[in-house]
Amino acid sequence: MVEQRPDPVRYLPLTPAAFQLLVALADEEHHGYSLLKAVELQTDGTIRLSTGTLYGLIRRLLEDEIITERTTRDGRRLYRLTPFGRDVARAEADRLEALLGRARATRALRRSTT
Repeated sequence: MVEQRPDPVRYLPLTPAAFQLLVALADEEHHGYSLLKAVELQTDGTIRLSTGTLYGLIRRLLEDEIITERTTRDGRRLYRLTPFGRDVARAEADRLEALLGRARATRALRRSTT
């Protein structure tokens, strides 16, 4: 019997910090400190994770099989996005894109053409 993966939408909405963590892991593995720096860099410093917040997120994402972990020979733990995690990140990006589209369709947020 083939095991079905849960629906990624079930994990939404993600917090901004969780989403940025998944974005940071989209192209490469990172260890904890590297993740802190990657999130800070990709958000121009608007999101600065504390180590407590980071490792709480990592624990939850590992439990949900959104990310996976491996330990290097020198004992460092590296994290990477799972295929399911990529689906969750994509679903969140789609949700945010739709939300932004609806907001821009209103008069208050419509971009001026002048």
